[in-house]
Amino acid sequence: MLALVCLSAPSSADELVVATPDSLAEALRNAAPGDTLRLAAGTFRGPVLIDRPLTLVGSEGSVIDAGGGGRVVTIDAPDVVVRNIAIRHSGADLSVEDSGIFVTKRGDRALIEGNRIEHCLIGVYLKGPDNAIVRSNTIIGRQDLRMNERGNGVHLWNTPGSIVEGNTIRFGRDGIFVTTSRDNRFRKNKISDLRYAVHYMYTNRSEVSGNESVNNHAAYALMFSDHLEVLDNVSIGDRDRGLFFNYANFSNISGNVVRGGAEKCVFIYNSNKNSFHGNEFRGCDIGIHFTAGSEQNTFAGNTISGNRTQVKYVGTRYLEWSDNGRGNYWGDHTAFDLDADDIADRPYRPNTIVDKIFWRYPQAKILANSPVFDVLRWAQSRFPALHPGGVTDSAPLMRPPGLAAISDNR
Repeated sequence: MLALVCLSAPSSADELVVATPDSLAEALRNAAPGDTLRLAAGTFRGPVLIDRPLTLVGSEGSVIDAGGGGRVVTIDAPDVVVRNIAIRHSGADLSVEDSGIFVTKRGDRALIEGNRIEHCLIGVYLKGPDNAIVRSNTIIGRQDLRMNERGNGVHLWNTPGSIVEGNTIRFGRDGIFVTTSRDNRFRKNKISDLRYAVHYMYTNRSEVSGNESVNNHAAYALMFSDHLEVLDNVSIGDRDRGLFFNYANFSNISGNVVRGGAEKCVFIYNSNKNSFHGNEFRGCDIGIHFTAGSEQNTFAGNTISGNRTQVKYVGTRYLEWSDNGRGNYWGDHTAFDLDADDIADRPYRPNTIVDKIFWRYPQAKILANSPVFDVLRWAQSRFPALHPGGVTDSAPLMRPPGLAAISDNR
């Protein structure tokens, strides 16, 4: 028996209360386009299919539970809203994309907001819709599977114009995974205890901004994509990398903070014509690892400080890391500023002949304080032509830019 209560006068769109746990699937089949179905408190049986435009909204204590089989909620119509519901216990088969909420290519403009998605293989999967929004959800992924067998918090494929913002995502495999898309926005998400916070491939003209990555293997892995805005993101205590760029080009990377012991604050691999301004890279084993033919990147106004190795450049080119007479702040650069213009009176060169030897022959570090290496250091300081190529900052800053002071309070 279907238990519904109509809360509005007869019209083209009604608000109906779904009152009994076994009645949700039938209520969805009988709903008219534009209706609002409000779930009472209680656990409703999934999986369920939404195949017409409507709003499904929960009350305090509303749960949809698939009991460990299939997708909990599938959206297969445009202009659907799913809001304020606990979504639980999808199946565990990645080959069929078991998810808490699965949106098909027919689900244009879906709004998934304020839900709590728990123990689902994939939290939310946007597979092909345009202009969908995933906002202010809490997604707690699986921990009972090996990491590579888990799904992602929010998974996006070919979903132009879609937005993922204000979500809290924890556990599972990757927080946000996107591939083969464009014009997306990933903003103000808090992501922790995963492999990658944001794992990003073949997605152009998009924005990654204001996100927080804490205690992941890596924070922001941005690959095979062009014309990105990577702004004001934070990586704290991530294990391997804060920012990772692989074949990422023509992008603006500014205002980001990486702190707290990653192996590499930034790894730049074959990425070209990017602008790095106003970032802070602090407290990593390597501040910036730069390799594999990356060209025509601009670095200025950044703070690179407190890293065991500030820059590791694998190559023989001479690279200038200043722009229009303004370079970066290097925490280990000792220099005077006799003309008081806040620019150091001598350039900063982070990589020496000795560094190159240690990178190629790590066991040579046992001789680091030997007279032989002292002679090499002295010779290079007296004869700049001996410099082996690499990064030069001709206008290093005497003090950190404003970002460093602000980020101390984060």
